[in-house]
Amino acid sequence: MRQIFLDTETTGLNPETGDRIVEIGCVEMVNRRLTGRHFHEYLNPERPGNEEAIKIHGLTDAFLADKPVFRAVSQAFVDYVRGAEVIIHNAAFDIGFLNAELKRIGLPPMSTLVSGVVDTLLMAREQYPGKANSLDALCKRLEVDNTHRTLHGALMDAELLAEVYIRLTRGQNALGIDAGGEDGASDGHGVDEALMQVDLSTFALPVIRASESEASAHASVLTELDKASGGKTVWRTHPDLNPATAPATEATA
Repeated sequence: MRQIFLDTETTGLNPETGDRIVEIGCVEMVNRRLTGRHFHEYLNPERPGNEEAIKIHGLTDAFLADKPVFRAVSQAFVDYVRGAEVIIHNAAFDIGFLNAELKRIGLPPMSTLVSGVVDTLLMAREQYPGKANSLDALCKRLEVDNTHRTLHGALMDAELLAEVYIRLTRGQNALGIDAGGEDGASDGHGVDEALMQVDLSTFALPVIRASESEASAHASVLTELDKASGGKTVWRTHPDLNPATAPATEATA
């Protein structure tokens, strides 16, 4: 899967009132590996910047004066994101600005260019309800080093977001194992086809019984659990869960 982590910096908060993008930063990940292939552009917004916004990203009118306008980089941007899943923190904000820029020059919206959009802000709110879920807060919570982030920067924030996303998803999108070949490719389902064809019924699996001391320790733990739950545990009464009442199975070598 090809995924693009994307961030923008803007002149203000509302594209409908004329605010424009001043920076786009994108980081590519393929099959959960960062490729090092970035897209990064500073843009001349063709309008004065907002003082409050400049305090956040530090991109002054003087700095942006000789930078390309969005139209000049639009085809390269479209080619870069086309067909990818785009991952954004607070996606509605960035997508709104990108759609406004695309519409201004007669290009279709992001929804027609990419395979989908994932909002990590919504993901974080689901995983950490009631907590601060800004990018800085997530970096701190997930131990992603952002000590070099003194100002907001689109490329830097996209790189941080990639690290945050990997940790938010704990290194995987699904429970399948990626058993690809030497080039890292897989069958598209996360499990090598050869592994899926193994007939496990042909294996004789050993059954190792608990020793007396282990069974005694287990019984002590169950007693404590039973006390803590007010007698609601089922381990001693359910025939499939209680070793004392479960049917005996001979161990094989």
